[in-house]
Amino acid sequence: MPRLQLLMMVVVSIALAAACNGESGGGGLSNGDEVWAPAKLTSVAGVPEAEIEKALRARLAGAPPARIDDHKWAHAKRLYKMYGDNPLWLAEDGLHTERAFALTNALLNTESDGMRMDSYPIGELATAIAAIKGQKPTAEQLVNAEVLLTSAFVALGVDYLGGQVKPKSVSQNWHIDAHDENEDSALVRSIRNPALDKALATMRPTDEDYLGLMKELARYRAIVAKGGWPTVPEGKALKAGDSDSPARLSALRTRLAAEGFGAPAAAATPADSAASASGGGTRPAPAAGSGVYDPALAAAVAAFQARHGIVVDSALGAETVKSLNLPAAYRLQQIAANLERYRWLPRAFGARYVAVNVPAFRLEAFDGGRKTLEMKVIVGEDYEDKATPVFADSMEFVVFRPYWNVTPDIAAKEIFPKLASNPGYLAANDMETYREGGATRIRQRPGPKNSLGLVKFLFPNDFNIYFHDTPFGELFKEDVRAFSHGCIRLEKPELLAQYALGWDVERIREAMENGSNNRTIKVPQKIPVYIIYATTYIRNGQLHFGNDLYQRDEGLAPAVAEGAMPSPQTRQAVEALRRIAATT
Repeated sequence: MPRLQLLMMVVVSIALAAACNGESGGGGLSNGDEVWAPAKLTSVAGVPEAEIEKALRARLAGAPPARIDDHKWAHAKRLYKMYGDNPLWLAEDGLHTERAFALTNALLNTESDGMRMDSYPIGELATAIAAIKGQKPTAEQLVNAEVLLTSAFVALGVDYLGGQVKPKSVSQNWHIDAHDENEDSALVRSIRNPALDKALATMRPTDEDYLGLMKELARYRAIVAKGGWPTVPEGKALKAGDSDSPARLSALRTRLAAEGFGAPAAAATPADSAASASGGGTRPAPAAGSGVYDPALAAAVAAFQARHGIVVDSALGAETVKSLNLPAAYRLQQIAANLERYRWLPRAFGARYVAVNVPAFRLEAFDGGRKTLEMKVIVGEDYEDKATPVFADSMEFVVFRPYWNVTPDIAAKEIFPKLASNPGYLAANDMETYREGGATRIRQRPGPKNSLGLVKFLFPNDFNIYFHDTPFGELFKEDVRAFSHGCIRLEKPELLAQYALGWDVERIREAMENGSNNRTIKVPQKIPVYIIYATTYIRNGQLHFGNDLYQRDEGLAPAVAEGAMPSPQTRQAVEALRRIAATT
């Protein structure tokens, strides 16, 4: 079969398969849109097509280009096979200018995503493109540029779809697979799009939170480029009205202002106003350089605490000073780390789903793509086996007035020791023993004392994690809420039950307070549940640094440091490619 005919059959079959499967992500086209396909070439820049074909086959049989691992190289070779081993970036006069520029521009723009640009053959690509411009190239030179472009395209697409760092390599306890769609299919859908730059952009996360973090990445880069921010000297804890060294308070004001938490001079005190009213004159408010930790400065500290995962008390304590003194470069790395975590997630969660961000202590529920419910949550403690993992599953059941079946581990560590010293412990806590599998187990009877409250939500998973009510509602007043054994306690369980079942709130309340014990109701349609770990996130248009409960940034932040702030060597390679691309 002639090569051109084979090529066209392959392209048509790919387009039809994508349309039949309803694929839309990763550069997908709507029915009727134009589909790009490589041109049938007889020669390129005077080099016969037969020589190029021979050189390309030889190159694909060899080792991958520098910085391209075996996984990405395999994708590149499959991509060529789908197109009959036809060049994808060449035209009669050399490079396909428009598409080569779109790709190189996309590579250069990865800096705004906080991605490591040194992961791509940028320097090699600049040299290869320069070698075939303004002179008669050899087949090997043309193929070198061709294969580097394809490898860079594949590497960028795969990294956009699933991230540059493997979660397991940096101890993230991450069990969500981002690859809910086939990488090969996504790459083909993108490369066949005539608007290649737009197709590449759709392979990255495109939600508002990701875009918001990209903007904050640029803002913190500017802070770091200016030298970061000053440290705040350690000293005594301060409450509003306390006095301290003017130098220390001046450093505090400068530090807060550097991150956008300005503290204006304090307003006049009641005593000042009284003196003015009695004709005694007005004493000036403490100036920015004064030795008073005034209410305005305390309010700025409170705002800082609220946005940095610290208990909000307006006081300048040791934890707040420690957070203030984290280098701006580390905060920048945290933002880049969480852009990477977003890339680990599936591109679409669906129209209806529930998401919990553990460091934010918050649950959000979505319907029709819109947030319809949010509430505070309590998550697992930060030690031993109580840390809440990152995973995804589907909610299937709601259980009203549940038993709490105490796990053997909790029973051994917490219940049996108390029972040994207090024989009445079980009765006092509405607990009872029962036999299961030949072993004595403990459970707590349904009711208002039950540790699971009056309702729980099951999304069966390997971690035995679920949502539930709690009789200890006062804990939701705390800013940092990590108290559970790994499961997630809900501030407003009745509203989540209403969301899951579609019942009205009165019916939910009746089932919780007066219904049958351990009554299990199947959810009409399974609801995806995502438990995620994002230590920086956007809420109400503002950047927040969550509480890194399980110290997972310690492994990931250094791994993305080069992406957060590229090295001088990387910037030199980038500028070389930028100059070459501008004249392509």
